[in-house]
Amino acid sequence: MNPDSDEGDDWTKYADTGYTSTYDPWADMVPITENEEEDEFDDDFDDLGDSNLRGRDIPRCPAPAGIEHTIQIGTCNHCLGRVAGVRIAGDPLDVVGERIRAQALERDPDLKVNADADCCPFCEDLFLDLDLIVNRISAEVEGVEFTKAQLGIHFSKDHVAAEEVLRSTIAATGSRPLKATLSEAVQSAFSEKSPGVTWVKEKPELMLLFDTLTLGVNADIRALFLYGRYRKLARGIPQTRWPCRACRGRDGGCESCNGTGQQYPHSIQSLVCEPMVDATNAASDAFHGMGREDIDVHCLGDGRPFVAELKSPLLRTIDLDKLTKKINKAAKGQIEIHGLRASNRAEVARIKETKAEKSYTIRFNCENTLSDEDITTRIQSLSGQVLEQQTPQRVAHRRADKIRKRKVVSIENILVEDNEVQFDVRCESGTYVKELVHSDEGRTNPSVSGVLEADCEVIWLDVKDIHAD
Repeated sequence: MNPDSDEGDDWTKYADTGYTSTYDPWADMVPITENEEEDEFDDDFDDLGDSNLRGRDIPRCPAPAGIEHTIQIGTCNHCLGRVAGVRIAGDPLDVVGERIRAQALERDPDLKVNADADCCPFCEDLFLDLDLIVNRISAEVEGVEFTKAQLGIHFSKDHVAAEEVLRSTIAATGSRPLKATLSEAVQSAFSEKSPGVTWVKEKPELMLLFDTLTLGVNADIRALFLYGRYRKLARGIPQTRWPCRACRGRDGGCESCNGTGQQYPHSIQSLVCEPMVDATNAASDAFHGMGREDIDVHCLGDGRPFVAELKSPLLRTIDLDKLTKKINKAAKGQIEIHGLRASNRAEVARIKETKAEKSYTIRFNCENTLSDEDITTRIQSLSGQVLEQQTPQRVAHRRADKIRKRKVVSIENILVEDNEVQFDVRCESGTYVKELVHSDEGRTNPSVSGVLEADCEVIWLDVKDIHAD
């Protein structure tokens, strides 16, 4: 089974009705003249029946002569039921085809299949291999928990083109294409063996690709998404895994990272996702947060929204309350999560795109001769101001150097204790809060350092709340 690969092959291109084809069945045909077309049309039927019965003389199904010719060229019961144009509601195609064949034999007891017909010219006996196909699908998905699946079928270009020619000249008008019909037959046969499975066109838990040339099956287990919020209770923990700078995260690590391959022993991602991977038997994980705090910053309040992506999970039914308790117990004192629920890829995009205001508590050191009241008044004057922040020097190596405008929504709870000052600030998403205090050598304007006319050094910073709801 292939691991989840959303950015890889687009499996839906192999599915039946509702999806575009991966090829043009007429792409390899060459232009011909009007006279050549008539000769080629006649030749197409030389191998399909009596050579004296030319293609233009054969009526299409459901005419009796058309049905007889369709039987003569070796058409199987499934395809006969599909192309004959005889509607019998509720009956499987092979049953319909068997009845049509019996009726034709009643009209002409001497009717038989031509000796040179070695397989059904429409499906190449694929319908006769239904049991084999279903068994191969069952073997491929053994041990995988799923209730919603999507089936794609890959045909060779030549097969599709040949079947289309036959169907457009012999079959009754309006008969269904081979791909859609075979897909329904496989789905129906598999559902009889696994009655809890629903076949869908969108948002499957499992995508199956069947190759008609090799009769091989590939299964792509779609990712499982879980939404929640995390509170970061300890400093020194990055949000996502941080590969070791020395060995760059190679297998086995190095002495610098004690063989872990990670710059830090834990991350929010590892503390949250590793128990999830164990619970679902997933192949790997990804972590999507609504922004991120610096490694030395707490994240308190109601916590930061996140979506955990579990790739190729074998299990999907899990007790989320039990899982939450397990994660919190293992990460006690470092992080805690709450509000765990099912999610989807669309919510990942929503989380990434949401520009939520955030509230912070920040404490800094500042040596000046101002009174406590004056310090409070000057800091308070920044409330409602729009900052112009040039990309900070500490992140200039990985972000574009430009000036960003961000609004300080409010400042409150200003506390002055000797040379240390603490206050709460609410500001727009994307505000560099540390730089709001120390100005980053004038790259943020206005700033606390600017209004106090003194150098300021941040002692600590906490995310107080994220106003995402």
